[in-house]
Amino acid sequence: MKAVCSGSFDPVTLGHVNVFERASRMFDELIVGVFHNVRKQPFFTVEERVRLIEEATRHIGNISVHSFSGLIPDFMRAQRATVIVRGLRSVTDFEYEVQQAQMIKHLAPEVETIFIMTGHEYSYVSSSAIRELAAFQGKISDFVPLCVENAVREKFGRK
Repeated sequence: MKAVCSGSFDPVTLGHVNVFERASRMFDELIVGVFHNVRKQPFFTVEERVRLIEEATRHIGNISVHSFSGLIPDFMRAQRATVIVRGLRSVTDFEYEVQQAQMIKHLAPEVETIFIMTGHEYSYVSSSAIRELAAFQGKISDFVPLCVENAVREKFGRK
């Protein structure tokens, strides 16, 4: 069975990787769908995000990373996946994700959504917090894979 874990992952965090690792043990194939939102100005390009996720997940044998724009049910149909995995950090995430899952179910009745709580050590880590912390030269190494830490430093022109 194939599952999709989608998001912007701008940048991917250790919390995301934690969810990918755990979801990969539940399914034959896990597809990470990197959403390209044309209405937002990303920190990393979609190509950079795909590359960073590929590097951060090399140790996971049954994972592939693809970018997409448009509706997630369309992407899932193209990938022949029937399950969407959503990572949760908090009750606030759950409230938002339940609404999204209900909309997806309406658009694609064949799709099931499962929620995976990220490890408690990452429950307060978000991509936006990483970007803000990095902008003020804060230490991000505890929250992101090394490849992401290096890419963030490069973006800010720091070694």
